[in-house]
Amino acid sequence: MSTTDAPQVILGTGPGGGPAVLDLEELLATRLLVQGNSGSGKSYLLRRLLEQSAGAVQQAVIDPEGDFTTLAERYGHVVVDGLRPAAELETIGDRVRRHRVSVVLDLEGLDAEAQMRAAAAFLTGLFEADRDHWYPMLVVVDEAQLFAPGVAGEVSDEVRRLSLGAMTNLMCRGRKRGLAGVVATQRLAKLAKNVAAEASNFLMGRTFLDIDMARAADLLGLERRQAEMFRDLARGHFVALGPALSKRPVAVKIGPVVTRERSGSPKLVPMPEAPAEGAQELILAPVAGETPRRRPPPPPPRPADDILAEVARPTFSAPDAPPMPPPEEVEAIVAQIMAEMAQEEDAAFRPAALLYQDFVVRCRIRRLPAPPLDLAAFRRRMTVARAGDGLAGEGGDWDAAIAASAGLEEDLQAAYLAVARAALEGAPCPTDAAVAEAFGSHSPGRGRRALAQLEQWGLVVCRADIRGHRIAVLPDIGRETAPQDARGRAPAPAAPRRPKAGAVLAALRRTTVRGDAED
Repeated sequence: MSTTDAPQVILGTGPGGGPAVLDLEELLATRLLVQGNSGSGKSYLLRRLLEQSAGAVQQAVIDPEGDFTTLAERYGHVVVDGLRPAAELETIGDRVRRHRVSVVLDLEGLDAEAQMRAAAAFLTGLFEADRDHWYPMLVVVDEAQLFAPGVAGEVSDEVRRLSLGAMTNLMCRGRKRGLAGVVATQRLAKLAKNVAAEASNFLMGRTFLDIDMARAADLLGLERRQAEMFRDLARGHFVALGPALSKRPVAVKIGPVVTRERSGSPKLVPMPEAPAEGAQELILAPVAGETPRRRPPPPPPRPADDILAEVARPTFSAPDAPPMPPPEEVEAIVAQIMAEMAQEEDAAFRPAALLYQDFVVRCRIRRLPAPPLDLAAFRRRMTVARAGDGLAGEGGDWDAAIAASAGLEEDLQAAYLAVARAALEGAPCPTDAAVAEAFGSHSPGRGRRALAQLEQWGLVVCRADIRGHRIAVLPDIGRETAPQDARGRAPAPAAPRRPKAGAVLAALRRTTVRGDAED
């Protein structure tokens, strides 16, 4: 099993009685597929995974049977009723990502078409969240064949298209948005191939049909004659393979769980000792005045405002939090953190949301009870810190450069400060690639366009020296850079001067005359 230093989940016991470890960070990048017939322990496995990772990553569960709602009692998951309109579910999905709250979408009591509509709307809300809220999130879908069917069923084509599109987005495009899909199905043959093919980790449980055993063996890299082993697996036993699990197929026994599902497997109970002669009268007695007992209708859904407020409510409180230090001490701590983060090589290319999360953690390490900057202010400060590493205490012209760029967008501010730094240090004008790198891009074209925009607004004036090398002038601070080729190429060596034709003829005559004189 995996033995990396990343956050890990103990699924149970593996070969030789050792722990069966799942690398949670690798799972977030590679996704997971679970297969097993009804009663093989799929939901039990998912519950173990959710319980073990509840404190390490945000979770969302698509629950068609209402079995996972008990997670709310112990781990604080918010239960979202699937009876809500699609627009409300999409809004709730967006709020879930914004506030980083774990939820269970309860679809119990809905017909197949209503379940697919609700799941599609909720997954769309998660998927379409703003880039600033793309935090890592585990999205578990039980009975995934209901939401991503491999063939058309009794539901309408529109509903099937919506649900299948949402599931495909989750498994195919969700990784870049921080969404890690974990899908469980009774049969691989029933699950859409586009959804199943995106998983790199597999946990295969008991199955009996030849076609399902053959597909499971193919996914695990086993020979066809070894496929028979899937018939002999006991409940709660799976064969694991994948970068987050093991490089070779290994047997795993799932460990115990803390919470319980609301509906378990039926158990045998003794038959009542009723006299056979009275059974006919008991069943066929007149029914006048007696109404048949039907399942009570589901309770009305809670108002949308109530559940949105619950999602937005903090999941913990800190009554004994230390007081905020004086403003000057807070500013010194923030400046130190910014300087440390600016020195990291990949700081310019990491998403702003991940950088801000790192900033919040560093603030907590330094005993700041609350982040002193919101995301927008942090992004501005980080732009200045990356550009002015080593110049923060200089004051004067550097402060004037920061003031001149204060009203610019973040990308243009980073480009302006990169040029200003070169001018203050007397360095050559940054190349197009260096300007682009200042705001986290590898495209020299973007850097060239940023400089053109700054020049159009009069913040930078570009001129060329006698060799055609670019010099950037900053009127607001009265400085200019040294010359530099815009593409960063070394200057070409000077070509040797060719003598004029007249000079060549004169030299030939002198040589001829000198030769005649010697003769």
